[in-house]
Amino acid sequence: MLNALLSQTTVGQAAEAHRHAYNAAFEELGLTWYWDAATYARLQAHGRDGVRVYLESEQSHLLRAYEADFLVEAIETTQARCHASMTGNRMQPAPYGRTASTHNVTECRSLPAARHNVSSGAPAYRATSALT
Repeated sequence: MLNALLSQTTVGQAAEAHRHAYNAAFEELGLTWYWDAATYARLQAHGRDGVRVYLESEQSHLLRAYEADFLVEAIETTQARCHASMTGNRMQPAPYGRTASTHNVTECRSLPAARHNVSSGAPAYRATSALT
């Protein structure tokens, strides 16, 4: 019984780490989203399509300006890097040529990407995201 309890605790902690990594990824990408535990659990029922389901059901206005595949890939890639950083997983390379020993949790940020003005198509370099 103790092993089952420990296993449940470990699974719960892993889920929380992933949820926090998603929230960090949203912040990094300039999205004002926040997934609480209930939202994350609901989306996990959809497996790998959880982010896409959320986009289609809760943030569908973004799909007028961005391809769903682009948004899902950006979120999943950023989440994976944030999760690796938060959990100390050095199996993945550190971003931007840093060595693993200098990469830490506070460096869960990517270089600012060029955003495009949806109406004109011109690049819009600014601190806030064009995604929200």
